[in-house]
Formats: sequence, structure tokens, C-alpha cells
Amino acid sequence: MEFKHKSVLLEETIQNLRVKPDGIYIDGTLGGGGHAYHIASGLTGTGRLIGIDQDGEAVLAAGERLAPFQEKVTIIRDNYCNAPNVLKSIGIEKVDGIVLDLGVSSYQLDRADRGFSYQYDARLDMRMDTRQAVSAREIVNTCSEMELYRIIRDYGEEKFAKNIAKHIVMARKDRPIETTGELTEIIKAAIPAKMRKEGGHPSKRTFQAIRIECNRELEVLKNSLDEFIDMLNPGGRLCIITFHSLEDRIVKSAFRENENPCICPPEFPVCTCGRVSKGRVVTRKPILPSEEEMEENRRAKSAKLRVFERGGSLQGPHGSGSKSEMRGM
Repeated sequence: MEFKHKSVLLEETIQNLRVKPDGIYIDGTLGGGGHAYHIASGLTGTGRLIGIDQDGEAVLAAGERLAPFQEKVTIIRDNYCNAPNVLKSIGIEKVDGIVLDLGVSSYQLDRADRGFSYQYDARLDMRMDTRQAVSAREIVNTCSEMELYRIIRDYGEEKFAKNIAKHIVMARKDRPIETTGELTEIIKAAIPAKMRKEGGHPSKRTFQAIRIECNRELEVLKNSLDEFIDMLNPGGRLCIITFHSLEDRIVKSAFRENENPCICPPEFPVCTCGRVSKGRVVTRKPILPSEEEMEENRRAKSAKLRVFERGGSLQGPHGSGSKSEMRGM
């Protein structure tokens, strides 16, 4: 099966990245190479693109798509949270832009054997990196009822999380839950019939939650954002596309804290905490897909693009300056 994934908010992302011909860029979620292709197309001279993805099939597909730019492109199979070490290994400290297109790709969802989708009956898997030991099957069959409840409630924002967790634990007492089809039937049984008709497929939120837990998606995102901003050259930009409220909340919060890091009490006339703004939030409100894009690609409907720009100087903390100066950047 060909690796197909239609890049969401492609033009908006490339426009906000402001690619410089001689710049250095990271695509931390390379996928099929959609965003990367357009970045690489704008590079000349010493310009360089580092593409990172933990999915082996994505790495192969992107390698083929980016073949015309192979002298300027380095592709590495890894999780984007390891980007700082990846850069050091190839002698790079700072970059001019970073792109993250979060969530699961169309290819991963459409491949039944990857076990991401409730649309197919396949072995429970959901690993973005097939080298990792823990899959969705282990989570469903080994987590306690309380752990499952927390995962489904927090990551799926599912109001029937408690009952779904209870039904999963009851079902696995007879035999392990092995397939997406089996899990879907258990979820359906845990949700009242009249409620199953509302809000799309009854398994949608639970499958999302288990996938996020399996791949540690929110943990990885939260732990990477400050480092990514630190990796940027002055004027460099971090562009992040999210697909659900939990991701977007993490990005929005991290961007705000890096723009206004001062923790002094409001009544202090002068900042004494020494925390200096690292730059500015370019997108006060997230950029959303156009009506046309949402009609062409149904998976674009929940997408949001947020952009952060690194400040013009990389000076260290200082204890001077008014609170308004610190917070008004």
C-alpha cells in the first residue's frame, strides 16, 4: 500500500515558516514528506532539512518523495522528542524553523494491519513506532480498571469512560481482547443505545485515548516544546498543527509561557524573577483550514495551526526592566 497522507494547512504552514534559502529546518513528523517537500523546494546553497519520523514506513515513503533533494535532506528514524540529540549527532546546534504535524496519519489509519482504526477488524496495535514493546493490546489487557478509566476520561474526553473501563475489564476476564473489532463491540455495549447515535462513532474517543497512551503523545509534546524554542535561531519559527483540544491546549500554554515567563506577583513594579521572554506568539488565535480544504479533506476539520517566533536576541536572564516591558513583548 502506497503511503498517502494529505498534508493539512500546507500553504498556511509554509507561509508562516518563512523558509530562507540558506536556512536549516526540521520536520519532526515527516510522514509522507508533504510539508518537507515544500520546505526542501525552497532551499538553495547551504540550506538543509532534517526530517524525523518514528514510523519506518513513513521514513521509506518520505525518502522516495524527497529523492530530488537528497543532497539537502537528512532523514532519521526517531521520535521528535530526541531532536536535540539528533542535531548534535550531525553537528547542528540551532535551526531556523521547525514543523510538527501531530496525530495519526491517513496512511496509518487506512492500514488495517496497523490497528489504529475502529473501521477495520484487525489486531490491536496502534504503535507509531513498531519497534516499541508496548502496543494497544498490552494497554487494554493489562491496565487496571482505574488506569483505563483515567486514560479514556483524560485523553478521550469520553463521558462514559468509567463504564467503558468496567466493560473492558469484565470482558478480558474470559479471554484477552485481541482485535479492534472485539474492542469496538465492548465499547458499544458500555454506551447506552440512544447515546450511540450522537457524536459520531462510539469508539472514536476511546480509540483516540488508547492511541495517545500507547505512543505517549501528550507527554512527548509537553516535554519537547521548550527545547524546540531553545533550538531556534533569532527570528526562527515553530509551527505546530494539532488535531484535538488536549494537544492544542498544551501548545497554547507553552507558547504563552515562553512569551510571558515572568512569575513575579502582579503588584511588583519591577520584574525580579529574572525570567526573560524567548519570543512572541505569532498566532493570537489559531489558523484554521479553509472551508474548501475541509470539504476536500474531512480529517482537516479539527486542525489548528499555532506559530511561535524566537526573539531577536538570545541574551541570558536579567533582573532589570519593568513588569510591563517583560509582559508586553
